Amino acid sequence: MGKAALGPGGDERGRTGSSWSVPAQQSRDADPDPEPTPDEPTPDQPVADEPTRLDASAPDTTATEALAPDAPAGRVPLRPYLIIGAVLCALYFLYSYLQYARFHSPSWDLGIFEQEVRAYAGFHAPIVDIKGPGYLILGDHFSPAVALLVPVYWIWPSAVALLLAQAALFALSAVIVGRTVQQVLGGRYGPWVAVAYGLSWGLQEAVKSDFHEIALAVPLIALVCRALLTERWTAAVLWALPLVLVKEDLGITVAAVGLVLFVLGQRFQGTLLAVTGACAFVLTVFVLIPAASSAGSYDYWKKMDTDGQQHVSTLDVVLGAFNSPVKIEMLFFLFGITAFMALRSPLVLLVLPTLGWRLLSRDENHWGMVWHYSAVLMPVVFLAMADGIRRSRTSPRPWLDSFAGAVVPVTVGIAFAMTQHLPLRELLRPETYRADAGTHAAREAMAAIPVGVRVETDITLMAHLTADRTVYWIGGAPGMAPDIVAFDQGAGWASSIQDPAAYAEQLHPEAKYRLKLRTGNIVVVERTSPAPALATG
Repeated sequence: MGKAALGPGGDERGRTGSSWSVPAQQSRDADPDPEPTPDEPTPDQPVADEPTRLDASAPDTTATEALAPDAPAGRVPLRPYLIIGAVLCALYFLYSYLQYARFHSPSWDLGIFEQEVRAYAGFHAPIVDIKGPGYLILGDHFSPAVALLVPVYWIWPSAVALLLAQAALFALSAVIVGRTVQQVLGGRYGPWVAVAYGLSWGLQEAVKSDFHEIALAVPLIALVCRALLTERWTAAVLWALPLVLVKEDLGITVAAVGLVLFVLGQRFQGTLLAVTGACAFVLTVFVLIPAASSAGSYDYWKKMDTDGQQHVSTLDVVLGAFNSPVKIEMLFFLFGITAFMALRSPLVLLVLPTLGWRLLSRDENHWGMVWHYSAVLMPVVFLAMADGIRRSRTSPRPWLDSFAGAVVPVTVGIAFAMTQHLPLRELLRPETYRADAGTHAAREAMAAIPVGVRVETDITLMAHLTADRTVYWIGGAPGMAPDIVAFDQGAGWASSIQDPAAYAEQLHPEAKYRLKLRTGNIVVVERTSPAPALATG
């Protein structure tokens, strides 16, 4: 029986059976050859092109057919998903903006990406001085797809524009996931899954982590999974290929998409895509990044084979993949949010590349549920869940069929329950909307730093300065003698600094500095000697 499929360009077209299709369930009491009723179409009458709906007053056979795996979903409505997407986008952006406005950025990444996009917007090479004076960011991570955000930055030249773009991209992925679930499962599952997905811990932690390039990958991966579920193999290939320009490790994910295609019987396309993804990864990591890096190598290999200053053997790296309860917790909640139903689908293979490098890493930041690393896994596990439910409906084990019917309500319940311990809960607290003493101090410090100067600073002020100043990381610009050195003494590393001007001169012995402003924990030091001749990194 035909299923509607949405193409990359938004066109809908019917597709018929393949290895993904399973026969519709039949009610035991149903008449094998029923006579048509006035409300049922005869073979000569066209079936209305409308969404599948469940009528609470309808007999059980109608409900069963409406939820059958290959029951035609018809034209999946867009409006309810646009509403859900708009609400999610507003929540994501509100949280991000309030965090930014209160000077609570958790890392230097937002400032780094703002400098990168600003360089692209000015048609310059992506130099990111935060990483080092004159540092070409393509020698760190290969993410040229970030240049797609330039039009947004032209309209709103601020780091906040990146936060808005990320919120919109995450919300778009929720629309894709929800509509795909309704198309695959029928009934009213789609909107509920869209909400559960939008509240998933992987996306919420990514929102808390400010902007990262993976925001571009999340809707692409959702589109790849959608194409696989609706048997549009060429579309799956075309949506997967751009991932190699989002981040270097996603080349292996592209290869995994090829593996899934191969498993599903599309051997030629699967093999071709797998080879392309693997070659793209090798080319990027061993040629392009080293060519752009001043070190001439890919620095992130050290995350796997180095523990502190000590080299770790390959065997120890592999044996240590599951050596931490933090890793086990992350894996449990990754699949647990779908009641482990995602494990019944071949789509779950797409999580292996990202999980692989994270579990092998010696960096504890990669192991757990915080930061942004799990965002790319969320569309995979939720759409794999939908496929797992579809497959379970025809299982010869009755308990599995019954369990499949409860998975979506359980998933929604888990999403709402976990949100009580996740970032978006902060939006329910009145203090989130009030500026504290630290915020007022940071604003005063910002007013004391002229536009256009060169500033060496830490995380607190960094993303607020990058739009119209040249910004360096504190201690990361030797020989540059910046005009201003500003930092937060409330941060642990700076709490012992007694004389900020002397500290600035210790960093830059070629220059003289004096204290310009101390407000709260923020200190602003300005250079009093002439600027020396600048060296490039």
